[in-house]
Amino acid sequence: MKYRKILLAYNGSEEGRRALLECAQMATFHQAETHLLAVATMPPSLFLTEGFVPEELLEEEKKRAQAVLDEGIQLLVAQGFHASGHLAVGEPVEEICRLARELAVDLIIVGHNQNTSFAARWWKGSVGASLLDYAPCSLLIALPTTHASR
Repeated sequence: MKYRKILLAYNGSEEGRRALLECAQMATFHQAETHLLAVATMPPSLFLTEGFVPEELLEEEKKRAQAVLDEGIQLLVAQGFHASGHLAVGEPVEEICRLARELAVDLIIVGHNQNTSFAARWWKGSVGASLLDYAPCSLLIALPTTHASR
């Protein structure tokens, strides 16, 4: 299959950087249009305790997500690569799927940390696992090099 448009959900983590490298390789190979997405989210505990998100906290989270997005774009530019950046506010899986549909992408790429405990994934949710159920296109989950070589 030839991928024409690729969306990388980038969060700035080590796993996200690994996914960024995989994205660059895939996009180069397929000569695909590439998009990076960073999602500003709020911890679930805030919704449980407050019932709403204070504007100051949301603005700080947007700034953090924008910095992550800028970092991802800079990493790609340093490799001689170009990608369009997108910033969204909301639940990561919903925002990834929304933008994937809007852009009509053929492939979504995300990083995954296999060392995250079951309890942490249960509490925070697993973006990769949820995307398997809701993605409107193919999904590539980039694993750390140490796991990929097993």
